[in-house]
Amino acid sequence: MRTQPVLVFDGDCGFCTTSVGLVRRLVRPRCEVVAWQHADLASLGVTAGRAQYEALWVTPTGRVYGGAQAVAKILLSARGAWPVLGALLTLAPVRWAAHGVYRLVAENRGRLPGGTPACAVPAMRP
Repeated sequence: MRTQPVLVFDGDCGFCTTSVGLVRRLVRPRCEVVAWQHADLASLGVTAGRAQYEALWVTPTGRVYGGAQAVAKILLSARGAWPVLGALLTLAPVRWAAHGVYRLVAENRGRLPGGTPACAVPAMRP
């Protein structure tokens, strides 16, 4: 049984790898961080399709949060003022806006600094 949450990200994406590095250094979330390409996705209860589509936060009990809500969980797990920002991201009006911003960034991450064609996000499949 896992004792801490797991942050799953796209290790082939330069933008994602750089972003996770900044988060680890500045926010210092209390979690394990793993690229989905090196994770045991089945044991985490996620598919490769979902892991390619968005960052994921997997709780020790197996609950999975994706995208902007994964970002909120990252912030909530940190010390200092970060949890306040994380809590704001869970409130309905802010949550909706955060989801839109997350999708916009995710869908254009190949065009952002550090992004490469490998960063292209595949369409989400149910």
